[in-house]
Amino acid sequence: MSRERTVGGTVAFPCSAEAAFDYLVDPRHRAQWQSSLAGVEQVEGEVGVGQRWVDVTRPGLRPAMETTAYDRPRRWAEVGTWRAVRASLELSFAPTATGCDVTYGFRISGPGPLRPLGLLLSLGSVLPVRADLRRAARLCQGASSA
Repeated sequence: MSRERTVGGTVAFPCSAEAAFDYLVDPRHRAQWQSSLAGVEQVEGEVGVGQRWVDVTRPGLRPAMETTAYDRPRRWAEVGTWRAVRASLELSFAPTATGCDVTYGFRISGPGPLRPLGLLLSLGSVLPVRADLRRAARLCQGASSA
């Protein structure tokens, strides 16, 4: 198995780990906070390992997504595939005095000549993913104070 580089960071959420987890891992909420998404379609299964859906991206790509890890409220992971490209995202949740920290790690990969492009796309996505998670934190705060 190849060893692609995972990139990421941590975003503080002003809500509990349980609230942040429940909000972030439900694909039906994704278009509310993920700037690249126009919507989500073909959601199959309950929220948990094995749930599948199709992301409808603003550029028009339609990766097939699947939840690969679900340990509420500590850890969640997904994998998405579109043609020869594969993207993996893992979120970890740690309670804090003011809510929780959400640590994210992701990588975009592909075979052969796509491998270096995957690393560049991963590195170039760190700031947009952080901005999306910050948006999710604001939405989570609003939902938990309502």
